[in-house]
Amino acid sequence: MIEVQHLTKRYGPTTAVDDISFRVEKGEILGFLGPNGAGKTTTMRVLTGYMPPTEGRAVVAGYDIFDQPIEAKRRIGYLPETPPLYPEMTVSDYLLFVSRIKGVPRAERKARVGEVMERTRVADMANRHCGKLSKGYRQRVGLAQALLHNPEVLILDEPTAGLDPKQIIETRQLIKQLGGDHTVILSTHILPEVSQTCGRVVIINKGRVVAVDTPENLTSRLRGSETMFVQVDAPAASDVRTALLGVPGVTEVSLAETRGNLASYEVNSGSGRDVRRELASAVVSSGWGLLELRPLRMSLEEIFLHLTTEDTTAGTGADTTADTTVDTTEEVAQ
Repeated sequence: MIEVQHLTKRYGPTTAVDDISFRVEKGEILGFLGPNGAGKTTTMRVLTGYMPPTEGRAVVAGYDIFDQPIEAKRRIGYLPETPPLYPEMTVSDYLLFVSRIKGVPRAERKARVGEVMERTRVADMANRHCGKLSKGYRQRVGLAQALLHNPEVLILDEPTAGLDPKQIIETRQLIKQLGGDHTVILSTHILPEVSQTCGRVVIINKGRVVAVDTPENLTSRLRGSETMFVQVDAPAASDVRTALLGVPGVTEVSLAETRGNLASYEVNSGSGRDVRRELASAVVSSGWGLLELRPLRMSLEEIFLHLTTEDTTAGTGADTTADTTVDTTEEVAQ
């Protein structure tokens, strides 16, 4: 549905986006992540036809955004970081105005405006002037205008900025509902939002793609091993660590915490090796209480920091990031 090929955008001597490539399949919700200044907003503007690339191309719903801009834009709903509202217009008048611009048939406009106001929870502000709305309501009216013409593709730049916790939850649920019927690119700094709504993520740093994958696959690639958390109730003199190390496939056992007879361990095994059954058997057959056994995964925050922090450009971190980039670039090429 969306294909970005070797996209580059330069501002004089500054390269904001540097030869990035990725795909978004129909109905997919893709998280687009990166630190401030990484090139996220520039990429969003290029994808929506707001500005041309210096090199490369972008195809949306089968239409090249610059060779066939009108057809491509008809299929895109865009929420920029600052919603494009007219402060002197009421919410309903503004959305009716936008519906005319976007070519919604006359007979369907009022019904369509009412529908998107309900979906984005702004119906109670229909007669309020946009200039008098709170930041959270302005953000939701911006989302409503992006949905008006029922586009195939939604490009959302920081859609929950300024929302309160209840509104954030409602917006996340709405974005999840939109997936399947719409292809969504979600650019945000709020990492839990991505992990709860997106099936895949693209992470960029300094204008370059450093990873394209699911959060789960990124976790296993960056760890290089499977890690389990095991909590055991055993007498203080028991050698739990030795028993866990004796399980076939286990490569390392480290003590995480002790509290009385309770001891917690992090157990590493070879990549792709599931040793949960054997770990449970080793604990129970020794007569100890198995209180907890679960996989440990890197959070999206840890993955993000690993791939975008300067410290990872030296030593082992650089090797890991390079491996991830090579793997995901091959996936894009396929």
